[in-house]
Amino acid sequence: MFIKHLSLANFRNYENAEVALEPGVNLFVGPNGQGKTNLVEAIRYLSTLSSHRVSGYLPLIRHDQPEIDQAIIRVLAHHDSRDALLELELNRHTPNRARINKANSARARDILGYVNTVTFAPEDLDIVKKDPSNRRDFIDELLIQVSPRFAGVFTDYERVLRQRNTLLRTARQTGAKGTSLSTLDAWDENLVKFGSEIVAARVALIERLRPLLTEAYQAIAIANNEPRILMKSSLMGATISEDDDAEALEYIDDVSVAEVEALYRGKLQSVRSKELERGITMVGPHRDDLVLLLSQLPAKGYASHGESWSFALALRLASINLLRAETRSGDPVLILDDVFAELDAGRRSRLAELVSTNEQVLITAAVGEDVPSELRARVFNVKAGVVSDGE
Repeated sequence: MFIKHLSLANFRNYENAEVALEPGVNLFVGPNGQGKTNLVEAIRYLSTLSSHRVSGYLPLIRHDQPEIDQAIIRVLAHHDSRDALLELELNRHTPNRARINKANSARARDILGYVNTVTFAPEDLDIVKKDPSNRRDFIDELLIQVSPRFAGVFTDYERVLRQRNTLLRTARQTGAKGTSLSTLDAWDENLVKFGSEIVAARVALIERLRPLLTEAYQAIAIANNEPRILMKSSLMGATISEDDDAEALEYIDDVSVAEVEALYRGKLQSVRSKELERGITMVGPHRDDLVLLLSQLPAKGYASHGESWSFALALRLASINLLRAETRSGDPVLILDDVFAELDAGRRSRLAELVSTNEQVLITAAVGEDVPSELRARVFNVKAGVVSDGE
C-alpha cells in the first residue's frame, strides 16, 4: 500500500498543501520548524487517530488565525490495483467527521484500517526509557491497526472508567452505601467486559510480536543481546500498585478473555475498600505495563543509549512485519521522522538496508546528507509551509 496524494487544509502551519507522492522513498528536507514533520504527522493521524507529538487533536488545527476552527486531511491511497479517497475533518467545536470515497461515515474512527502506518521518531526512546503509559500507547496503537474495532473497545473502556471514577469520588466524599454501591457493581461489570477484552488482546498481540522483535533487533544491533517483551498486569497477584508504576506487578501470559474476566472480578472485589478510600480505579488495563528486557535485564535503566535506540527501532520494524502479515493492506507506510541525525553511521546503514524495500517510505531530515544515499529517491524541499520538488 502507498499514498498517491496528500492534501491538507489548515493543518498545523499549512493553509493548503498538495503533495503528489510516489511508491518507494519520499524524502522531505528543510530546516527545523518549517513543516516537514507536519506532513507525515497528518498521514499518521489519519491512519491511527493519534499523533506522535501531542495528545488530542486540537493542536493540529491551524492556530495562527483564531477564526479557523477546522482542519482537513485528505489522502488518495492505493493498494491491490484500487484507489481509496479518505478524508478526515478535525473540528474545534463539533465532532470530527470522516469520508470514505466521498461518502460520509457514521464515526470518525470508521476511517481506521484503510491506511496503516508505522512511525519511528526520536520520541520512540520514551517507549524504552520512560513511563508505562508510553508502552501502553505503543501496543494499543498497534492493536487498533491490526484490529480497528478495538478503537471502539478503548473508547467504551475509557468512558466506563471515567464514570466509575466519578462514582468512587462521590462515594468517598459522601460516605455513600447501599444504592450507590449497587450502582458501582453495575459499572464493575462494564469495566470487566471491556477491560478483559483489552488485556487478552494485548497479551495475544505480544505473543505474536515477540519472535518478530528478536529478528528485528538482531538485524540492527551491534551486540548479540536477546530482546524480550512481556506484560505485567494489575490483575495478577496480591499487590496493588498505588500509582502508574509496574514494579510491584506480576506477569500475565497466555490467557483467554474468560480467564481475564474471572481474574478481573476477583481483583475488583479484593480492592473495593481501597478504591473507595482513594476515589480511583486501581486495577485494569490502564495500570498495566509492557516489560522490555535485554539479556534478562530491564531495558529501562540498564540499556545504553545505543541499545535503547536499537530496541525502539526493533519494536517498529517488528510492527511493520506484523502488519504486513496480518492486515489486508500489505506493507504499512513507513515514516522515519528526523531519526537519521540521531543514529550512528552503522545503525543508519543497517536501517536503510532493512527498510529500502518497503512499498513506501516517508522520511524527514533537516540535512539530506544525514540520510543514506539509497534512501534519497524522491526529494521534496519544505520551507515555511511550502512544499516544492527538490533537486
